[in-house]
Amino acid sequence: MEQICSVLRAEKLNPYAYALTLEAGELARAAQCGQFVHVKCGHSRLLRRPISVCNVEDTRLTLVFEVRGEGTEWLSYREAGDKLDVMGPLGHGFDPSGEKIIVVGGGIGVPPMLYTARKAAGEVHAVVGFRSADRAMLLDELGAVCKSVSVASDDGTLGYHGFVDAVVRDKLSEGGYTAVLACGPKPMLKSIVKVCDEYGVACQVSMEERMGCGVGACLVCAVPMADGTMKHACKDGPVFDAREVDWNA
Repeated sequence: MEQICSVLRAEKLNPYAYALTLEAGELARAAQCGQFVHVKCGHSRLLRRPISVCNVEDTRLTLVFEVRGEGTEWLSYREAGDKLDVMGPLGHGFDPSGEKIIVVGGGIGVPPMLYTARKAAGEVHAVVGFRSADRAMLLDELGAVCKSVSVASDDGTLGYHGFVDAVVRDKLSEGGYTAVLACGPKPMLKSIVKVCDEYGVACQVSMEERMGCGVGACLVCAVPMADGTMKHACKDGPVFDAREVDWNA
């Protein structure tokens, strides 16, 4: 559905990331964890910007994004009372039904894991990674819904000095986990999948691909599958069973 949404709150989470809470009506109520919306950024730009669902509270929808170009820069200047043209919810999201799961986020892949953790049916633990401490976000929010939150940073300024796959390996070595749900850059996801394979734990991944139309009509977000086919991150994903994806493509 396409809807004009009012901005209820706009805040800066760190020097790079912004959060917008929208009054989104039925669009918010329909949103599932791991899905995204397509936001029109300015009147003259043809392509919308895909932004993951970070949180939903009744009819209020929270989106978190980093400034990556003109579109998201325009979005970062929105204030309470402004209107946004939003299309969604779109895509296939996470299945958070496992008894004991780990949600993993890297960088701007962290926001969708908050709503995923909130919708988890069982015990949930979070592992999140950032380039540096000044890029950290949503740690308190995750701590409110997760049994534990482990943090890693590339430069060692926050938490474990290194990448999230090492932290996930430590968690899985404890045993008892039924699934890992992850969102982040493809190299991070590939490392997470390898660890999950070692421990025989199911893994779902949200692919961060560039998107054009958001509804499967173009080929911008094509993802190579292990069976040789191609699927659209926007329509068939962005969440896939990790075993479906060709990680060597």
